[in-house]
Amino acid sequence: MLDPLDRALIRATQSGLPLVPEPYLALADALGTTEADIIARLAAMREDGLLRRIAAVPNHYALGYLANGMTVWNVDDAEADALGAEVARLPFVSHCYLRPRRLPDWPYNLFAMVHAHDRVEAATLGDRIAAVLGAACHGRDVLYSTRILKKTGLRLTGE
Repeated sequence: MLDPLDRALIRATQSGLPLVPEPYLALADALGTTEADIIARLAAMREDGLLRRIAAVPNHYALGYLANGMTVWNVDDAEADALGAEVARLPFVSHCYLRPRRLPDWPYNLFAMVHAHDRVEAATLGDRIAAVLGAACHGRDVLYSTRILKKTGLRLTGE
């Protein structure tokens, strides 16, 4: 159960951490507690499943990655979990997950997001994923981003 300080911490970080050299200390000062308390509370929220991670959310376009594509794969169901874990470990895959197929139109069950400077580079990254998937892969495609969607984290409304 969240106490009032936990709720205040969530509200204070809903738009991101303070952009200062010591963000947890800045939060502690603003909320009247210690840096160690802020870190412990965030760790507890993560352990309880309220937070998945604390990470930067880059604007890939501003960084020069103009070919951002969700690669989609038709992978043997019996191997999908293990192969998905391998693909997720590739350094150029920002996120990877399994989803149900929607037959007959959508045979893909494994999704892996890649960010590349151009479509040639994205295709090369796709080939590297295909090499990991090997014979378990029976088809693939890539869906390129056409715009940036708003990304948000945990939000509290009301009291």
